[in-house]
Amino acid sequence: MSIFDQKQLISSIHPFDVLKEREIDKLITQMDIGYYPKDTALITPTIHSEHLYIVIKGCVHEFLDDELHGVYVQMDSFDADSLIYGTTASKYVVQEDLICYELPKNTFLDLMQDFEEFKSFYLQDFITKHQRMKHRESQSDMSSFMVAKVDEIFLHTPCIVNPDVSIYDALHQADKELSKTIIVDTEDGYGIVTDSNLKEKVLLNNTSVQNNISTIATFPLLSIEKNDFLFNALLMFTKYGVKRLAVTEDSKIVGILEQLDLLSHFANHSHLIAIEIEKANSLEVLLHIEDKFKNVVKSLYSKGVKIRYISKLITELNYKIYQKVFTMCVPKEDRNGCTLIVMGSEGRGEQVYRSDQDNALIVENNQDVEKYQEYMSKFSDSLEMLGFPPCPGKVMVNNPYWCKDIKDYKHDIDHWMYSFDEETFQKISIFLDAEYVVGNRELYDDLTSHLRTKFEGRDDLLAHIAKIALSFETPLSIFSGFVVSKSDHKAELDLKKGGIFAMVHGIRTLALEKRIRCTNTIERIKELNNLHVIDKKFATELIESFDTLLAIRLKAVLTHDNIESANFINPKKLDKVERDLLKDSFKIVNKFKKFLSFHFHLNMVT
Repeated sequence: MSIFDQKQLISSIHPFDVLKEREIDKLITQMDIGYYPKDTALITPTIHSEHLYIVIKGCVHEFLDDELHGVYVQMDSFDADSLIYGTTASKYVVQEDLICYELPKNTFLDLMQDFEEFKSFYLQDFITKHQRMKHRESQSDMSSFMVAKVDEIFLHTPCIVNPDVSIYDALHQADKELSKTIIVDTEDGYGIVTDSNLKEKVLLNNTSVQNNISTIATFPLLSIEKNDFLFNALLMFTKYGVKRLAVTEDSKIVGILEQLDLLSHFANHSHLIAIEIEKANSLEVLLHIEDKFKNVVKSLYSKGVKIRYISKLITELNYKIYQKVFTMCVPKEDRNGCTLIVMGSEGRGEQVYRSDQDNALIVENNQDVEKYQEYMSKFSDSLEMLGFPPCPGKVMVNNPYWCKDIKDYKHDIDHWMYSFDEETFQKISIFLDAEYVVGNRELYDDLTSHLRTKFEGRDDLLAHIAKIALSFETPLSIFSGFVVSKSDHKAELDLKKGGIFAMVHGIRTLALEKRIRCTNTIERIKELNNLHVIDKKFATELIESFDTLLAIRLKAVLTHDNIESANFINPKKLDKVERDLLKDSFKIVNKFKKFLSFHFHLNMVT
């Protein structure tokens, strides 16, 4: 290998990339190149390391207590910890003939002393390392999306009046204060009077302007705290279809956030999509909105927005699609006799793009179910036309099993509690992620409460459900550090089966045990931490790992246009940072599986 090739290789490895060219040149003169055949034990608790090893070619396995703990391949380095602390509990064994750079211990320790960023990289814990590596991977400015707070943007001054002030006097006061928004302050909370209120309730209804202003106000007024993130304000605008939000501090209104001001800050047009969906009067109009979803995702992803926030936004936009199609398929007089729910990743709010339909319809006991089944057949066809593929397992409202009255659903749930088979566990799992979309919400609340109460005192059932999280092996092994398929998806690993599934299902089961009602995986992790089921450090590791898996999948989705194909990743096509992040994330998946096994005593479950 030439000196130029050596410099290029070392300069591309973090944290050596923080060094200047002069330091790199000096470093190369101090490094040797070593060769070690397969099965060589390089470092053990009794064989101390005198070098930092940087892999040029080959593969090294790290074992901890005779269990595979790490895999090191081209451009990976090891074992800094043994150089820093003078000891190690691990054993490093050459798996494939190794060619490597050997950086002397004293040179390595000098670098740590002279360069703070070099030192911090090797001393930081998993969480800090992940966050820094993700930050380095994103070359865009994240501040406008992830750091900006509501009080950093221009806020309009509201005109706040008492409820018994006349409409005329309130308008006169607003004009005097140069305010476009009238806020009505009542004992029960704030209300708002907008131009639309004045047009519909005063001019068109010929209402006297001497009436109290409270008679035409809209209650309650949606608000957001001044120290909240602007991105959360964007989510509220998208979800509720409003043009203004009250900004509060200690429950007192301090300003009005206008939709247009926020849009000029973000400029990703997601709010305009929500407006287009609201105004759509046919499936053809909705069909033209499809491409705009992907543009929003690309825009947010390119700006470094975390996947969990992108998912929230796309979930809200998808819900608006469902609500609009629902109103097109179900006559107005029949909408309150049922409720539409979504399940799976959509119910968890973790979709980053269009995936299979996973939905159900709950019908009131006194309604004609067959009538609703006709509506839902049209509903499923419409969603498919709009780019939502049918569910391969037919978990859809056009399947009579998932479109029936609440009495029949409760009967099925009662049966599920004593049927320990794979299909039943799958039904329970998807139902636990159910989220209300449109219709009579009381039906959803009634049915989900019925399901959750059935698990009280059922540790046996919880353990059997939890064990499903261990169904698939974590793909961390010898091929470039990963286990890859040798058949259908040759040289690729399955992100969903290898990591995402275990985390989603395991966290879901823990949340069920602790009666946590939220469905989002990250929100469930936070609640489990609040209840001291998992500690803060482990919770943060789980969140970072889950974010990493979803981020790598999203990047693939934007390339494949297909969520299922995007689950399969060729690790050789990942860059060094992505590969390191993914490897570390899979280690946390394995750590979580061990936690589940211990928590639910899965070694006793047959």
